[in-house]
Amino acid sequence: MTATTPRTAGLAAVFVAALGGAYFALQPRPVQVDLAPVTRGPMEVAVEEEAKTRVRHVYTVYAPISGRVLRISEPPTTHPHTLHVGDTVTANETVVATMQPLTPSFLDVRTREELQAAASGADAAVKLAEAEVTRIEATLDFARSELQRAQALTKGETISVKALDKAKLDVATNEAALASMKAQLEMRKSERELANARLLSPTGLSDAAARSGCCVEIKAPVTGKVLRIIQESEAPVTAGTPLLEIGDPLDLEIAAEFLSTDAIRLKPGALVRVGGWGGGTLAGKVTRIDPAGFVKVSALGLEEQRVRVIIDFSDPPEAWVGLGHEFRVVVSAVAWNEADVLKIPVTALFRKGEDWAVFRVAGAAALLTPVRIGQRNGREAQVLSGLTTGQQVILHPSDKIKDGVKVTPREGSL
Repeated sequence: MTATTPRTAGLAAVFVAALGGAYFALQPRPVQVDLAPVTRGPMEVAVEEEAKTRVRHVYTVYAPISGRVLRISEPPTTHPHTLHVGDTVTANETVVATMQPLTPSFLDVRTREELQAAASGADAAVKLAEAEVTRIEATLDFARSELQRAQALTKGETISVKALDKAKLDVATNEAALASMKAQLEMRKSERELANARLLSPTGLSDAAARSGCCVEIKAPVTGKVLRIIQESEAPVTAGTPLLEIGDPLDLEIAAEFLSTDAIRLKPGALVRVGGWGGGTLAGKVTRIDPAGFVKVSALGLEEQRVRVIIDFSDPPEAWVGLGHEFRVVVSAVAWNEADVLKIPVTALFRKGEDWAVFRVAGAAALLTPVRIGQRNGREAQVLSGLTTGQQVILHPSDKIKDGVKVTPREGSL
């Protein structure tokens, strides 16, 4: 039997150590990962959209007649009593606009000749009616004298009663004819005045005559503030032209245009958070979801089916001082919420075929775990099955993570 020398024992130990070091050097190192626990707690799903505030009831004041509307808003330095956006108006008291009749238009040669001929004809008709009135008056005078003579002769029984009745009839007939002709004479005079009025040109009117029919004052239909002046400058307008808008800025609501796929998830009464307006977050609630949608082209040129959703403020007006008509806001409407659900960060999820899966950590190794997911938002996902509270899942799993791969938490990940 060969004795083992100290030198031989030392060499063997070095060989064993080297062999062990090589073994461990060839072993794969654990992959550093970020971990998150599976927890229970409240969760909500909300849909977010840009929206606009608006006065609930906007009253548009229209021109009641065709004419010239005077300038509504003058410079305050020279006209301190004119109307401006933001001014308060009182129903049936504050004059919000003033209108004048339109100035007659200029006449071309043909139209003037036609109107002059019509005026001459109207003047001739007046003269003819006057002559006829004179003739009937003469006939009536004669009939009255004949009636007086017949009445005198009747007393002496010189003429018959029939002759007296005929004299009375002649008087009555001529009186009726005179009344009729006088009415026709007045009608002919009116026609002459109308024909002469049509001949008037703008240059033939004095300032006093031009303003003789002035003015129609339009008063505020409701108490509120001027939201917008549509027709600010003086101009001719037709009846029905919008002039300005009036409303109550303290009676605000929010109109949001959600995608139809988001709007269908909302219900009246749903909680809404309002932000993005320059102040703090406000509370609101969904009051109405329009039953009909509409097509809107997005900034990218895509046609989107949208649905208008109306939201009321839950906070008092003091909380949103400064908000006005058609201000931009960002609304986040809660479509679903629960007080106690099993949940994980959405960054732990990935697709495995058509199903969802995660890598959970067990014994320092990553285990591929299929899961069934319920509701999701931008941060969390509801877990219906596959995980339990307290288990840890890997966030943002990379290609290095495989089933059974050793992992180690990255410093500060938990």
